[in-house]
Amino acid sequence: MNISNKVVIGLTGGIGSGKTTVANFFADLGIDIIDADIAARKVVEPESNALVQISKHFGLQYIKADGTLNRPLLRSQIFSNDIDKLWLNNLLHPLIRQTMLNEIEQSQSPYCLLVAPLLIENNLQSLVERILIIDISQEEQIKRAVFRDPSSKEEIMRIISSQISRKERLNYADDIIDNSKSDLSIIKDNVIKLDQKYQKLATK
Repeated sequence: MNISNKVVIGLTGGIGSGKTTVANFFADLGIDIIDADIAARKVVEPESNALVQISKHFGLQYIKADGTLNRPLLRSQIFSNDIDKLWLNNLLHPLIRQTMLNEIEQSQSPYCLLVAPLLIENNLQSLVERILIIDISQEEQIKRAVFRDPSSKEEIMRIISSQISRKERLNYADDIIDNSKSDLSIIKDNVIKLDQKYQKLATK
């Protein structure tokens, strides 16, 4: 989508697929990155209205001693309780969406990248011109996510099952980067080629 003459490329993929690695390569090329995870942290900063509501709903144990959100505890709770997950989504999603829209408006690069793990699940397709999927097998997903994340394999599996399937995700793809081999030189080459394509798109 073109928001106030801003061309936005959506970047998504399952947990452990390598979205951050790819986004960093685009950033190295001077492309502005709007990250949904960072926006999600901003809206629950200490003393924010959203954080106050979370503490009232879930309890003070969900706020750490330094005033920040206890993310691992909250994540465990919402992935085991659909009602709590719905309540949290209804609270945070509008705030996150508005934060991302503000950052898109402030973007200065020819196009910008909207990095969102749940781009499709949260119906953010309307915000982007094209969707770039970072693709790996589920087996590799689990292996990488368990290696880099303090969560258990069981919790990683719950997160994966809460996202759309690999096959469904690929149906939305305009562009795909296969990250199954974790070869950074190949990934970088793919990013350079896609950047050239997106630069042309932005000048139309």
